[in-house]
Amino acid sequence: MDEESTTLHRVRGRVTSRDGTPIAYERYGDGPPLVLVSGALGTAADERVLGGLLAGRFSVVAYDRRGRGASGDTGPYAVEREIDDLAAVVGAAGAGAALHGTGTGGALALAAAAAGVPAGPVSVYEPPYSAEERERWRRVAALLDRGRRAAALDLFLADAAAAAGLPPGVTRLRPGVAGPARTLAYDLAVLGDGTLPERSLARVHARVLVVDGGASPAGTRQAARALTAALPRARHRTLTGQTHEVAPHVLAPVVEEFLAEDRETAGAV
Repeated sequence: MDEESTTLHRVRGRVTSRDGTPIAYERYGDGPPLVLVSGALGTAADERVLGGLLAGRFSVVAYDRRGRGASGDTGPYAVEREIDDLAAVVGAAGAGAALHGTGTGGALALAAAAAGVPAGPVSVYEPPYSAEERERWRRVAALLDRGRRAAALDLFLADAAAAAGLPPGVTRLRPGVAGPARTLAYDLAVLGDGTLPERSLARVHARVLVVDGGASPAGTRQAARALTAALPRARHRTLTGQTHEVAPHVLAPVVEEFLAEDRETAGAV
């Protein structure tokens, strides 16, 4: 592991995944380790607002998933390789690091926990397991299968804007941060057929917080409740007025409270 400080009080580092792929990350804050797992097209830079809000209580580690930002992209892609990437980041963050994942990042965090990555509690925000999300990703997949990456990216961004209640043509993704469209196929692989992976979820022994937005579509909220029921040790929380583009200042205290409860529970055992 190689690290260098930045002028913004973040520490940039790099770990090597099992297959030799370099995975870049940023670390900031002080306290128990917490790894942020970004959703489709996200990078470590996209997690800075949420991470900054959590940095007062946690040592936050956000990373560039493979194929994005400063991370490598050894082929062929496999979900198992992404799980290995996250395991390497957890190793750098510290034993028992908590995980928080948004969207497909939440699905990846749960897959890693089911695979035995030695992480602590997990919180997720709206993993895309609703019927509406399955249809959305099916249309993206059809374009990717035809080699139309730009069209797939345009469709994904348009759907994301609609889900966030933004006008057509408006997106909150910054130019240059979205990353290569090919990584949308990686998120598709993480989601599998888009239905709840109940056998895998049954192997998640960590405590899990499943969060959704009160202003998100009904199908998204139903999927969050179904996910909660499929996990052995999970609770559900709805954030009033929030959509899939959740406000970090609303989400951060909920994640912090959940993780604080986990430490208190562990201390009482």
